[in-house]
Amino acid sequence: MTTSAGTSAALGPLPKRVDVYEVGPRDGLQNELRTLPTVDKARLIEALLAAGERRIEVSSFVSPRWIPQLADAEKLLALLPRREGVTFTALVPNVRGLERAVAAGLGEAAVFLSVTEAHSKKNINKSVAEAVQAAKETASGARAAGMRVRCYLSTVWGCPYEGRVPVARVAEVVKRIADLGLYQLSLGDTIGIGTPNQTADIVGEVSKVIPLEQLALHLHDTRGTALANALVGLQLGVTTFDSSIGGLGGCPYAPGAAGNLATEDLVFMLHGMGVETGIDLQKLVEAGELAQELIGRKLSGKYLQAALGEREKQAARARAVAE
Repeated sequence: MTTSAGTSAALGPLPKRVDVYEVGPRDGLQNELRTLPTVDKARLIEALLAAGERRIEVSSFVSPRWIPQLADAEKLLALLPRREGVTFTALVPNVRGLERAVAAGLGEAAVFLSVTEAHSKKNINKSVAEAVQAAKETASGARAAGMRVRCYLSTVWGCPYEGRVPVARVAEVVKRIADLGLYQLSLGDTIGIGTPNQTADIVGEVSKVIPLEQLALHLHDTRGTALANALVGLQLGVTTFDSSIGGLGGCPYAPGAAGNLATEDLVFMLHGMGVETGIDLQKLVEAGELAQELIGRKLSGKYLQAALGEREKQAARARAVAE
């Protein structure tokens, strides 16, 4: 593992570069009461691209009856520019969704399942065993269509219905999906209940089944521990982190779950530690400001609000001097 120059000896060696996997346009917008027009979603994604983001989950091919906010997946993909080095992906729940995704020209598919039976039933009305089988069928079809396949594993740290999840159960489910042909497995703290020691245990056990370089962390910030858990993952060698512009997000089948780890907060921390992301933090703030404008409410990202607040103070000082 290559390490970054100037890393604090107390933290140990850190990855030189980290991939940020942006989930705001999908995981964020699916939980907003306001359904954005397709052109506005495209504007937001363009702003994320302008900031240097290169891996963006733009929508979902789940039935529009279940997530009407993302019913325009095909229209959105048709509007988005295809650029060298940029990957657009979407959630693909089943073979029917895969047919839509292939027709829309999607290059990467994300399948998903839960660790716990209760969340799996609430989320997709399937047992874990049935969800594993569905994921295998979808992943096989996606690979046959020339797509790379990623998998989300939900409720890894804890479940809103079953409580804290034993690490052994997580490892058992991971073993059952190890043959999906995944290029990446994203471990999800769906309700934001994780603590750093728990994160270390989970990454340690799962990396015995799936190589560490194929793991990503998808952290929600319900209890304010997302960055702490990300730091632990970083120290252990995880190099992909899912995040959402402004902290957009949640889970419709996880009551009380707050938004994802804010992309700006993650990038600020990484850059401050000498870890490269290829993202322009100031332009990321501009994208977050646009997201706020489009959805009509203040977002939870701490760096975003600090930057916008400082800009307002500077403007006020300038006005005072002018007067």
